[in-house]
Amino acid sequence: MSERKRDYRYLFGPVPSRRFGRSLGIDLTPFKTCSVDCIFCQLGRTTRLTCDQAEFVPTQEVLQELTHWFAAGNSADFMTLSGSGEPTLNSGFGEIILYLRQQSEIPVALLSNGTLFSRPAVRAAALQANVVKLSLSGGDQEMFRQINRPHPDLQLQAMVEGYRAFRKAFSGRLVLEVFLVRGINDTSEAVKKIASLANTVEADEIHLNTAVRPPAESYALPLTREEMEALTPLFRPIATVIAEFSADCSSGVAANESTILDMLRRRPCTAKQVAEVFDMHLNEVSKYIGKLTRTGRIISLARDSESEAYFTASDTSSFSDFSEVRKTAKKT
Repeated sequence: MSERKRDYRYLFGPVPSRRFGRSLGIDLTPFKTCSVDCIFCQLGRTTRLTCDQAEFVPTQEVLQELTHWFAAGNSADFMTLSGSGEPTLNSGFGEIILYLRQQSEIPVALLSNGTLFSRPAVRAAALQANVVKLSLSGGDQEMFRQINRPHPDLQLQAMVEGYRAFRKAFSGRLVLEVFLVRGINDTSEAVKKIASLANTVEADEIHLNTAVRPPAESYALPLTREEMEALTPLFRPIATVIAEFSADCSSGVAANESTILDMLRRRPCTAKQVAEVFDMHLNEVSKYIGKLTRTGRIISLARDSESEAYFTASDTSSFSDFSEVRKTAKKT
């Protein structure tokens, strides 16, 4: 039985993922409710910066959607708690992981920025996942502040101590993701500081990423694959570059890219507008826009400091002024 994405409010995909195959996303927060406001975030700037846990979306409604999804005979390679914000901010995230483990053999991944892992209750709930991915992109508090722009109550040292405590109790696969941004945390000294902290966590894998998708801030520039590869030996275990520098050529991805490209030939759009038109989650749209940008088929148009970037097909673009883009977008 085939399901349409609009049948669900909190489930999206399955989305093709380099790390998790066909991954069903489970979105547990309203858009951009997060404990950090990372300069590189593919979803844009954080609109609700908080460290307070709450039932941001109703746990029972999420469980009902999952029950329906399973009953429809759907499948995926992973069930992934991720989406529009930080999943551990939702006070019911542990209950949802437990339900998934009880209902299916499909492995569960928790993709978290790790900022709440200083709290024992959060660590205890996360222990139920098969894979937990945590973030570590700053080697000291100042670097953490510059690249992640955390809630004022967050301290890097407490977060990393939480990682170490979690590692001791967690029997699943623990992954640390280090996001590198040119001119911010990419110097040899900065990366050595990050690696020094990361190596004390004793993660199973360390992934290096960079801004290959349109970031929240235009100054968040990517490193090249060669620059990233040169830094991998600093980490233990040796890090893996997971940034998607090449384009995915699978048929499903190609079809979606072609459809999005056709629309951007007709009018400039933001990533949010593309998501609305094609009934996709913004996470999914960002992957396609990232690939189209890297391959030169679309370009990001100039924007002012308060606005989202607009994208248009490179072979039809005649826009050079942001005000002109906004006028054109409003007419269509």
